Amino acid sequence: MRMTEQRRVIARVLSSAEDHPDVEELYRRASSIDPHISIATVYRTVRLFEEAGVVEKHDFGDGRSRYEEAGDDHHDHLIDTKTGEVIEFFDAEIEKLKSEIAERLGFELIGHKLELYGVPIDGAEPSKREGLIFKRHAARVAPEDVDAG
Repeated sequence: MRMTEQRRVIARVLSSAEDHPDVEELYRRASSIDPHISIATVYRTVRLFEEAGVVEKHDFGDGRSRYEEAGDDHHDHLIDTKTGEVIEFFDAEIEKLKSEIAERLGFELIGHKLELYGVPIDGAEPSKREGLIFKRHAARVAPEDVDAG
């Protein structure tokens, strides 16, 4: 893939994103850096990046594809359906269980995606989850758009 200057701008925007932006948000951010970038360019570039394994596409139930830079650090997602906050987490027990289930079914696990949807429990101790949280993101998914079922 040829890296044009506009693709570089889009790559930098994705790389610096602390959330999971959709194409429209990527366009807004990229066009503030380079006003000559069109939304069509962002759509094409994101598709190319996805095909090349540079970005991962997610659907958090709000009807829009969201993107994040592909990385070596595996994590799962918990989406707060009240606020839209996306919490990235890693839990070794869950990872082990997924592998064990695949093995019992006669498969070697080569990949998976886990998205959990929920609401905070009143009075829950945040300290109990601190060891699991990989990264927290502010509300980026509109809660009224989330289809948790």
